[in-house]
Amino acid sequence: MPKAKGRRVSESRVEMVEVALPNDANPLGNMLGGKVMHLIDMAGAIVAYRHSNSVVVTVSVDNLDFVQPIRVGQLVILRAQVTRAFRTSLEVGVKVYREDCLTGERRQTSSAFVTYVALDQQGQPAKVPPVIPQTAEEKQDYREALARRRHRLEAAARAHRRYFEK
Repeated sequence: MPKAKGRRVSESRVEMVEVALPNDANPLGNMLGGKVMHLIDMAGAIVAYRHSNSVVVTVSVDNLDFVQPIRVGQLVILRAQVTRAFRTSLEVGVKVYREDCLTGERRQTSSAFVTYVALDQQGQPAKVPPVIPQTAEEKQDYREALARRRHRLEAAARAHRRYFEK
């Protein structure tokens, strides 16, 4: 049987750990949302880069919700993996957790789906390899990514008409 062309989700998965520092916090001692967004984009971009073996650019961020704060001194853990690849774009799911170093308690604080486009050396969109989901969770993410993509493209078209075609 010939080997399937593409890459397994596990081949590009990333886990990053940072510590929440005072410079990254608001006056309440909570990590700034913009800093969390930056970390999400970095983790997602590494996954997209690994999967596509190309330079990637961020196209959109969907469903970014901040559920729990991250306090100064806590660890910030980001887990990212590709959910689906299309022709030149790919969606990466990123989950963010906080961990208290003293108690070991870990809680999810946010999550997002980030879309990247792979670029060739001339800066033009480049074809990306398909995703080979293996686990039940990976297969579910893969199926659901198509609906998110449709919604994302429809919303982008509406926004373009509303804000750019006046």
